[in-house]
Amino acid sequence: MERTWEENNLLSIREHAYLYLKKLILEGEYQAGDRLVERELAAKLNISRTPIREALFRLESQGFVKTAPRKGVVISNISEDEVLEVFTILSSLEVLAVKLAAQRMDSGIQKELDLKIKELMELSEQDEENFNSEHIQMNRLINKASKSPKLYEILSGLIDFIHMAANMGYETPGRRKESLKEHIDIMKALRDKDAEIAEYLMRIHIENSKKAYMAYVNRIKKRGAVKS
Repeated sequence: MERTWEENNLLSIREHAYLYLKKLILEGEYQAGDRLVERELAAKLNISRTPIREALFRLESQGFVKTAPRKGVVISNISEDEVLEVFTILSSLEVLAVKLAAQRMDSGIQKELDLKIKELMELSEQDEENFNSEHIQMNRLINKASKSPKLYEILSGLIDFIHMAANMGYETPGRRKESLKEHIDIMKALRDKDAEIAEYLMRIHIENSKKAYMAYVNRIKKRGAVKS
């Protein structure tokens, strides 16, 4: 599908190209080992090769792609150990975020949570495919509520890995809807300033997300074993 991005868009063409390609990687449109050819991407997005080259350079600096001999730029294979390490980090940092959020809750954030809870409860009645964009928004709202700029900055640095792992875990039937309910319950506990329940629910959510990711990885391994 061709895309045309005008120069007067809020984001520059190079930023559009970067965000668009990263989104495709995070959502699994491109798989580990797939080649990314500048000429083909430029034609597909209807832009010059320069912003594509810059986008690929940024993605390589972040570890999402790499330059392979005789292949050019290919999608990196983010290791299972790397993702599991992120889950271990999240089990501490996101639990801390909800604890601080419950302790520092104010009327403004409570109103935001009420609106988001209502929106998500309505969304939960819809098709699961509509849940994709909500995961990151929910995390950002919870982290914002912690009122800890440094913690928010650290968690924001992990957001791409969180998004990628979540999308893999969503391959497990029913996980999208289950994850949405978990977030709703966490936000309800935060709105009520119940730090203990919010921490407990966040730990459960992270553990369930980790299990869903591992289930996805094991299915992929089994498919590979069958093919070989």
